[in-house]
Amino acid sequence: MSETVSEEAKMALSEMGLTDYEIRAYLHLLKTGLSTASRISEDTNIPYSKIYEVLNSLERKGWIRSQERRPRLYYPKSPREALEETRMRIENKMGVWQRIVLSELQPAYERRGIKEKPDVWIFRSLTDAIAKLKEMLGGAEREILVAAPKAMLPLINITLPILREINTSRIRLLIMLSGLSSREEVPADLASLGEVRFRDEMFGGGVIIDGREVMLVLGDPKPSIMLWSNHLDLVRFAKEYFQYLWEGALKVIVG
Repeated sequence: MSETVSEEAKMALSEMGLTDYEIRAYLHLLKTGLSTASRISEDTNIPYSKIYEVLNSLERKGWIRSQERRPRLYYPKSPREALEETRMRIENKMGVWQRIVLSELQPAYERRGIKEKPDVWIFRSLTDAIAKLKEMLGGAEREILVAAPKAMLPLINITLPILREINTSRIRLLIMLSGLSSREEVPADLASLGEVRFRDEMFGGGVIIDGREVMLVLGDPKPSIMLWSNHLDLVRFAKEYFQYLWEGALKVIVG
């Protein structure tokens, strides 16, 4: 099993907190289904002195289970179940981290009078805005959210070569369109790149990358205000508004 799993998948397991030994043991159990500690140690080259520590850790992290018998047998949970447990564990940790950091460090930040200095750029030319948008798309790692009224479609169309190259198995791409007389006007090339939804109306548009930066485009029938910012509150507001509009939008069926 370990030979057929991509390095990208192994990296994902590592980023979720599994050690190299734990990854080896879990992949071995995916292959065998049931196994003893000694067999896992032998087949994966994990030192026997470490194997119980590795298996106990995997069980605590929610990736495997064991049967109470002699010798004890270990078997894997489904990746879907293990991922959900990992997500809940990380969210719980995040809640604790947030409480501690905000209660102890935020007051110190505010007492010193430190002011945030996020960047806000207002573009005077379409050329500059396009260059920045291309830079944003090229640096995306997890998620691209596009809200494009009809006036913004020419800007989006210019970036199609970059959008076509996006690995949608790694980057979530959501595209929301509005202002078209019918959904049949949706460019076929654009509609094939990611999940596309349609709204009758939408005030302005923009692109949000990884929840860390946003480009907003306002104006009708032509873009009159184009700005970019990495201000976390502004980006968070833009993303929440996008999600609100997305939930009420109709899915576009391609083909």
